[in-house]
This record gives sequence, C-alpha cells and structure tokens, in this order.
Amino acid sequence: MTKFDLGQTTHRPMERWISYGVFSLAFLLGLVVAWRASHYPRTDDAEIFANMIGMAPQVEGPIVELKVHDNQFVKKGDLLFVIDPRPYQYALEKAESAQLALEGEIGDERRRIASQVSGVSVAEAGIQTADADVYRWAAIVDQARADISNAEEGVARMKAEWTYASSNLHRLEPLLEKQFVTADQVDRARASEAAQAQALKQAESQLTAANAELKSAEAQYLRAKSTLEESRAQHQEAQHSVLTLDPLVSQRGERAAEVKNAQYNLDNCKVYAPYDARVTNLTIAEGQYVHVGQQVFTLIDARTWWALANFREGQLRHIHPGMHAHIYIMSRPEEHFQGTVDSISFGVTPDADVVGRLGPGLPDVQRTLNWVHLAARYPVRVRVENPTPDVFRVGETAVVTVDGH
Repeated sequence: MTKFDLGQTTHRPMERWISYGVFSLAFLLGLVVAWRASHYPRTDDAEIFANMIGMAPQVEGPIVELKVHDNQFVKKGDLLFVIDPRPYQYALEKAESAQLALEGEIGDERRRIASQVSGVSVAEAGIQTADADVYRWAAIVDQARADISNAEEGVARMKAEWTYASSNLHRLEPLLEKQFVTADQVDRARASEAAQAQALKQAESQLTAANAELKSAEAQYLRAKSTLEESRAQHQEAQHSVLTLDPLVSQRGERAAEVKNAQYNLDNCKVYAPYDARVTNLTIAEGQYVHVGQQVFTLIDARTWWALANFREGQLRHIHPGMHAHIYIMSRPEEHFQGTVDSISFGVTPDADVVGRLGPGLPDVQRTLNWVHLAARYPVRVRVENPTPDVFRVGETAVVTVDGH
C-alpha cells in the first residue's frame, strides 16, 4: 500500500460523516419547514380587497355641480354632486298647494255640514212644534165635542121647557074664554112660552156654533197632523242630505305622501358620501344628464380593508376565524401589517376537467385521466387592523401568513 492510498483511506470516513451530517441537517430543516408551513400557513396568492358601491342617483336630471374628482378621498357626509333641483322644487310646491287646497275643501265642507246639521236641528224643532200643535188641537177638538154635548143637553132642556110652556099656554087660552083663568095668567104663560122659545133658539144657536167650532178644530187638527208629517219628512230629508267628510279626509294620506315623495326627490338632488371612501372611475363632468340607477362613479369603502388569501385545501384545517395574521403588500414590502382571519370560504367553482360540466340532462364527464391533481385553493378573508387608506389599493398583490397557534 502506498502513502497515497493510506491518506485516501483516512479521509473517506470523514467525508462519509460530513455527508451524513449534511443529509441529516437537510432532513431536519425540511421537517422544520414542513412543520412551520403546516402550523403557520403562508401564501403569496393574495390580493387586497375592499367593499365598493356604484354611486347612482335616485332622481334624474343634468348634473349642475360636481364636487369631487377622480381618486379623491372623501369623508362621510361630503357633497359629491348636485342634480338640477328646479323641477323637483316645482313638484314639491305643487304637492304642497294640492295639500292646502284639500284642507280648504275640508274646511268648506265642514261648514256646509254644520249648516246642514243646523237644518236638521231646525227640522227637529219643527217636529216638536207640530207635535205640540197636534196635541193642542186634539184638546180643542175634545173641548169642542164637550161643548157640543153641553149645547145638545141645553137644547134638549130648552126644548122641553118650551114644550111645557107652549102646552101650558094652549091649555090656558081656552080657559080664559070661560073665565076659569085670568088674563094675567094667560099673559104670563104667553110670555113664558115666548121666553122659552127664545131660549131654545139661543141653545140651538150655541149648538150650531159648537158644531162649527168642532169642525174648525177638527180641520186645524188635521192640518196640524199634516204639518207634523211634513216636518218629519223634512227632518228625514235633512238627515239624508247631511254630507260626510270621509271622502275628503281619506285623501289626506295621499296628499301627505305626495308632499313627502316630492320632498324626498328634492333632497336626493344632492348626493352625499355615505362613509369615508375613495372616488374612482369618475368619467363624467358637469352638464351630464344622469338617470335613476345609472352608475356615475364608484366609491371604495376606506373604513375596512381585507386581504383575500387563497390557501391550499390541506392548510385550511390549521386556519380558523379569529387567528392573527401577518400581511405584506407588494408596493411596500418593508411595512408589516397586522390582520385577523375573518372568514373562510366554503365553496369554489368545481374544476370542469374533474367533475365535467353540469347542465340540463346528464352530466358531461370528459373521458380523460389527469395523472397530476393540484390542490384546490379556497379564499380566506383576513381583515386588516387599523388600515391606512393612502396605502391600500383594491387588487394589490399581498403575502399573508397565519399564526396557526
């Protein structure tokens, strides 16, 4: 064995141990990397995202004032633009005028109804008066009938007395010739007969007058009853003619709604920022005619920012809502932002190469076999804590690491 062979034999165990050490170190390093990758999931497939709304007017018309420019930062309540308010001001005045006119009609109708109610009261008073007249004339009729009865009794009594006096006179006159009675007795009998005849005539006259009074009273009684019926008919007619305010009062709600709607449209001529936001995609100028629902520009909500990080499905079991996260953005890689896992997606669009295409009829499954299957990625929404509006932009590339422990 030469000297060279002895030296070569001496270095082989050392090289072997160095190789073992390198392999062991690489293996341990791989285990550490695998453990950290599983317990501290990281992805560079992430983008910055924020809520956005398209600012669209609720009334139409030309823009007379445009208070913002593209990419401007606005505060909540800042005036963004103004639509010509004149047509809506005129509509409000017209609605208010119609409302006042309705109130005027209600007032006039209320006074008319009050007059009609007074007419009903007058008709009721007429009924009471006519009813009293009926009772009064009924009493007069009864009194007239009683007077007739008394007059008939007087006539009967006077007739009996006259008959007696006449019979006594006729009996005494033949006796005067034979001087069985005196002339004075005959004269007294004649005078008595004449007096009784006169009294009979007076009683008959009183009876005639009583009959006339009865007929007059009965006529007045019938007239009073007719007046009573007429008063009742007038009262009923007055009651039916009384109007009601319900048709006019029911229009109050409609008029008030028209005024509120006109005021609402007038207020919407001025459009304000609903929250702190960034104006973007502004491509109009003053004078542009806008329609209801037509998007004018976009507002990016600057209050809350997220990083939408796409993690492999095998990493999701180590990620839970509420976990702390670290965020780095491509535009400022030296700055470190803190975040919190807000939610984890539960669905993505299925791969057509794996499940085929679903549609009407039967599923369309391709007759191919892919030997390499890539892990699906699910978006994880990470909310940025205390974001700076001037730093973040929608769609910006980001790197997200989640503290799994």
